[in-house]
Formats: sequence, C-alpha cells, structure tokens
Amino acid sequence: MKKTIRQYILESFLFTEDESALQDNDSFLDTGIIDSTGVLEIILFIEETFGIKVNDNEMLPANLDSVDNLTNFVQLKQAQAVAA
Repeated sequence: MKKTIRQYILESFLFTEDESALQDNDSFLDTGIIDSTGVLEIILFIEETFGIKVNDNEMLPANLDSVDNLTNFVQLKQAQAVAA
C-alpha cells in the first residue's frame, strides 16, 4: 500500500520515478508538493484505489499530508470497514 501511494505521489506531483525525491514523512503541503487541488486528487486516488470513503471531517493534514499519514489513514479506514 505504501509503495502504491509513494509511486502515485512521485509520478503525479513530482513527475519523477526517483524514489529519493520523496521521504515517507515529508509534508506535502509544507514542501509545496501539493496544493488544495492536489489534496482532492489524492482523496480521489485513495478512494478509488483502496475502496474507502473519505468523509469531510477526515480531510485533515494528520490523515493526508504525507505518505506515512496516508498509509496509516487508509489502513485505519479499511480496518473500520472490516469491523463494521
């Protein structure tokens, strides 16, 4: 999952396949990798790729602002779906 997310960010926002261009804990917003429109693109990507729904109240940097945050968020959402 983390590899899929990293690859998407590298190709869609940094336009590279160079793994060293992005650290897993790099803040997308603080480093200028994405803007508010980019956040929406990431949400659409994770919803389609991982079969989850991101609610409005979940659109927070703590959930969406790095590869690590995205991975943890998707895992949590998938676990919640299994438990429901």
